Amino acid sequence: MPSNRQRSHDFIQQRYVLSTMGFMALAIGYVQRFCLSLAITEMAEQRHHTVRQDANLGTVCPDVRSFGNSTLFKKEMEFDWDEKTQGLILSSFFWGYVITQMPGGMLADLYGGKATLGLGMLFSSIGTIITPFVARSYGPSELIILRLIIGLAQGPLYPAMSRLLATWVPIEERGRLGSLVFAGAQVGNVASMQLGGFLMRYTNSWTSVFYAFGIFGILWLMFWFVLIYNHPSRHPFISAKEKEYLNTAINAVDPEEGKLSIPWKSIATSGPVWGLIIVQIGHDWGLFTIITDLPKYMKSVLRFSVVENGLLSGLPYIVMWLVAMGSGFIVDSMLSSKYFTVTCIRKTFVTIASVGPALGIIAASYSGCDKVLAVTSFTIGMGLMGTFVPSLKVNALDLSPNFAGTLMAIVGTIGCLSGVIAPYIVGVMVPNSSMEEWRDVFWLSAAILIATNLLFLQYGSGNVQPWNEKTNRQYKSSDINNENNTTSILKPL
Repeated sequence: MPSNRQRSHDFIQQRYVLSTMGFMALAIGYVQRFCLSLAITEMAEQRHHTVRQDANLGTVCPDVRSFGNSTLFKKEMEFDWDEKTQGLILSSFFWGYVITQMPGGMLADLYGGKATLGLGMLFSSIGTIITPFVARSYGPSELIILRLIIGLAQGPLYPAMSRLLATWVPIEERGRLGSLVFAGAQVGNVASMQLGGFLMRYTNSWTSVFYAFGIFGILWLMFWFVLIYNHPSRHPFISAKEKEYLNTAINAVDPEEGKLSIPWKSIATSGPVWGLIIVQIGHDWGLFTIITDLPKYMKSVLRFSVVENGLLSGLPYIVMWLVAMGSGFIVDSMLSSKYFTVTCIRKTFVTIASVGPALGIIAASYSGCDKVLAVTSFTIGMGLMGTFVPSLKVNALDLSPNFAGTLMAIVGTIGCLSGVIAPYIVGVMVPNSSMEEWRDVFWLSAAILIATNLLFLQYGSGNVQPWNEKTNRQYKSSDINNENNTTSILKPL
């Protein structure tokens, strides 16, 4: 292994530049993905019974903000969409997202993640900017199609980013750098809720969030195409010391040189891969249910204003981000101590990320109209989901650095079916947006989170799989031997 002296490079370390830009990519992607979840509360009425009736029945909390059923932006309630239609609009993103994960991962493995990710974000940004025009000029069907296209554009985001990280980040740094990158999703969630709420409040229009977040994506792309390269050997700004360190520690196949032969049969019959897929399904169900529908619960049941809604809906993601960053350092420390295997660490942190949110959302559903208790339960429970970042999100890199893009695409494609189904199911389950209906939604999410975690404990792994070596050239990688906790270098034959 290189000494500490060898690791002190002469210039800015480019793997940190990549990680920072990757963090921004995830943040922007999630802002554009979920800003509609808050905006839709000011675009269309949330259907429920009258305040007086629900206050007596205990199904919806009394509105202490104003008399009657007035809303902050009554003039902006432009669309007459029922809960089922809103559920279709919110879920349509994931219809496209499912389709392009697999081709996106394959393109990233075969040709590199830079252009694959960058072009997807370009189309996502353009689609976000034109969302108000489509919604106002056409109808819900056309808006659904646009959201599907934005989903198509963002499908390669995780697979391409995983491929870049597998090429640039040694296993000893994947906990903290993986946490930095993938925690961008939580920052994006916070921005879409909190910044989105302020933008709508102070511009007096729901359209502002789409213009602001779309333009920001275009600006970020200018830096992405200048600063990011697919492989250390092709980077013009990397120092010789960092290049030597990465070649020794990783030396992954350059996608722009020899092409990889993807071992489809081995992947399809791999128990650890299926364990990862199953727990991803549970995670996505819980996360997407909260991301897409928590703002609606905050408004229609707890009766928060749009600014309060944005601020408080974003709190769980602030805590999730802090937990993700902190747990990333803890994971790397545990790995360096050599007392814990990678498999043990991944399973422990995935369990926290599954059981914690399940308990939190159930507690919130029984908080009644105690807004402080409900928000606290959501915040603590969903905040603990942050431990999935240095565990579930980097597990594909553990199993197969050479095919991390394809593997992440497979896992993401199947997992994000939850994003397609969950918002629609929620819309069907809460026709009146009553507290009792929402409680059933949260119980369903908790059951799915816990059941899928149990299956990951049975089948999951943190070991590099044998089929990772099935390439057109030998792979040499720093790898943690999980059976004896020693660090070794795989030498070319």
